[in-house]
Amino acid sequence: MRRDIFQAIADPTRRAIIALIALQAMTPNAIAENFNMTRQAVSKHLRILTECELVKQDQQGREIHYSLEINKMKEIDNWLEQYRTIWEDRFNQLDNLLATIKKN
Repeated sequence: MRRDIFQAIADPTRRAIIALIALQAMTPNAIAENFNMTRQAVSKHLRILTECELVKQDQQGREIHYSLEINKMKEIDNWLEQYRTIWEDRFNQLDNLLATIKKN
C-alpha cells in the first residue's frame, strides 16, 4: 500500500526520526537508541517512512543506513508554500492595521 507523505509526518516519532537522519545517515540500531521504544517499533516507523519515500536505504556491507530523501521533503514545502503566502499576507494586513491604530 502506497502511503501519503503527510500520513508519515503526522506522527511525532517519525518527525523525530526525520530530524535525526537529516543530519547524517544512521543504522536502525543507532536510530532506536534515541527513543524509548523497541527496535521493532522503530523499524515499523522506518518502513512507513520508506514506503512514503521520505527516507532511503543504503546497504553498506552488512548494515543498512537510512538517510533523508530531500526531494520528497520539497513536496511538503511546496504544499505549505500556498499557506505561507496566505499567512504572510494576513500578517502584513495586521501590521498595517496596527500601524494605523498607533498613528491615531
